[in-house]
Amino acid sequence: MKKKDLRFRQIHLDFHTSPAIDGIGESFDKKQFQNALLTGHIDSITCFSSCHHGWSYHQTEAGSIHPHLKFDLLRAQIEACKEIDVKVPVYLTAGVDNVAAEAHPEWREIDKDGAITGWTSSPLDPGFKTLCFNSPYLDYLCSKIEEVVTLFPEADGIFLDIISQSECCCPYCIDVMNKHDLNPMVREDRLKCSEIALKSYYKKTTSACKIIDRDMPVFHNSGNIPIGRRGVLPYFSHQELESLPTGGWGYDHFPFTAKYTAGLGMDYLGMTGKFHTSWGEFGGFKHPNALRYECSAMLAYGAKCSIGDQLHPSGKMDESTYTIIGEAYREVEKKEPWCRGSQNIADIALLSNTGNRERLNGYWDPDNRDHNGDTGASRILLESHFLFDVIDDEMDFSKYKVIILPDEVHVDSLLKVKLDSYLKEGGKLFLTGESGIGDKGEALFDIGAELGEISVFSPDFIQPEKQYSSDFLSSPIVMYTPGRRLKVNSGKSLGKVFDPYFNRTYDHFCSHQHTPYKPEFSSYDCGVITNNLVYIPHKIFTLYRAYGAVVYKDFIIKSLKELIGDKQTVSTNLPSTARLILTKQENKNRKILHLLYGNTVTRGGAMNMEGGVGGNSSPPKSVEIIEELLPLYDIEVRIRTVKPENVFLEPQHVVVDFQWKNGLLLLNIEKFTCHQMISLEE
Repeated sequence: MKKKDLRFRQIHLDFHTSPAIDGIGESFDKKQFQNALLTGHIDSITCFSSCHHGWSYHQTEAGSIHPHLKFDLLRAQIEACKEIDVKVPVYLTAGVDNVAAEAHPEWREIDKDGAITGWTSSPLDPGFKTLCFNSPYLDYLCSKIEEVVTLFPEADGIFLDIISQSECCCPYCIDVMNKHDLNPMVREDRLKCSEIALKSYYKKTTSACKIIDRDMPVFHNSGNIPIGRRGVLPYFSHQELESLPTGGWGYDHFPFTAKYTAGLGMDYLGMTGKFHTSWGEFGGFKHPNALRYECSAMLAYGAKCSIGDQLHPSGKMDESTYTIIGEAYREVEKKEPWCRGSQNIADIALLSNTGNRERLNGYWDPDNRDHNGDTGASRILLESHFLFDVIDDEMDFSKYKVIILPDEVHVDSLLKVKLDSYLKEGGKLFLTGESGIGDKGEALFDIGAELGEISVFSPDFIQPEKQYSSDFLSSPIVMYTPGRRLKVNSGKSLGKVFDPYFNRTYDHFCSHQHTPYKPEFSSYDCGVITNNLVYIPHKIFTLYRAYGAVVYKDFIIKSLKELIGDKQTVSTNLPSTARLILTKQENKNRKILHLLYGNTVTRGGAMNMEGGVGGNSSPPKSVEIIEELLPLYDIEVRIRTVKPENVFLEPQHVVVDFQWKNGLLLLNIEKFTCHQMISLEE
């Protein structure tokens, strides 16, 4: 039986290696490989059976060994790892495979216009080729998986990569649609066909992984598990949350995905990279301080750690890489005892806009994977140090003091019943935009106001009442998209709406952007609060995602704080760029307060680079960088909790003085850098 528990310090060792390169693995040396792992404080490493190019790195009858590999590299890596007690999950490419695509072009995905689709379409484009899971390719893939688990029963898991299926219209998909009475001319039916392909993929590949060991851990990678994509969860042993901050994800992406994954009841890894940008970047390195912060954040948000690297075709491990990784993993190793088995503590639930799409549609629409309202809400909660989870509509609502429905959450009859029950039991709702609005434009909950049509003016302007407005502000603020007309009756108004003189058109416009507001109050309100509900008619979380205006955030924070009242568990003077997380270890009878601070700067920018030939010769739009880690001083934290027996800085195990009165714990932390854990021993 395999012990499924993930380890804390993993490497994901990419090895996508061209057939045009010779000498593959010729510099692999067991001792050098082991020394790199020891230098990096690594206890698990994902090694390759097959890569996106389609080549295998061991003896194979099911696949094709790399033409310039002269020995069994995967077996040598596994044997080297087992000698030093390092786990080895095994990687196989799944959704892309150039060897298979070139041998069987009929297995390629085809779009509705008849063109080959995927990562690359033209045969002249360098890159990887996408395969259709409704084609015989799936049987070919399963044969490779079965061979691997038979050859390497000691593997500590199977990692299958690039799990996706487009709205494919290849002959195999057309046949599937005909058999299921689906119309290829209708997008929803093409998506249903994709769902059929994916379900077949998950069922067959997972079974293939378990033909020798029914407890073999299996992970199917598609970036992250989409929120609400519950139908595929039985095929996963754990989750790995791909989120490379410098690779386009940014530093606020991982907390959001981790806060959702934590509620699924599965073990999970965070996955970043050692690269300056993203995967496949040889000679790119981020500063060791960046990895220190990223790994600390993984621990704070309940994850174990995985760092992506790519092995050189020669098979020699890069010494600089593992020295840099060791800087972070040395700290992780010391912190593990306060992170193992931890659970997040939350006052607020952010109910995702995508959290019920699979149930509503009967299929998963990849265009609904992310939502700007979710992102904006998450950023405000992170920056304001609220304790929160991200949830779908099948999770438990009862443990939260407030549930936020940001901007466009569709409330169907099932969700309505669940939310009504939650309100009846004393819960509170924070609604914005079209969340909680019925198909006919009616309010589905008693919002204490009369609801009208969406305003014809865009933009319009709001002036929150003083207690809900920014301290520096007494003027109306622009809202770049319109909200519904609202007139408060039994509730309390959050402020006023001011209309512009007119919308900007060719025949009447004013200044560079939009028309200013009329001085006269429009007679409409910009929001309403009752004893158990806030409703703001603008899609303000999406606006915050787009513009990042502090005045939007202040309006949200102040109205949310009034709604939650004196039940907020934590308050602090941390700056908005810092992060605060509170967890509990029930088996240790203690809470762990995590303080995080990594000062990011934005560098680089999109431009055409002269002289670059092939590859990514043009830089990304920008890269968020962590270089220096600056300390924060005089941190105050107030926590509603039972009186602790002791409070310690960990892992230093230094006693912290505290005050406790009437259920409120007051801590003052003189200084911390990057990450500080504070253990409240009860």
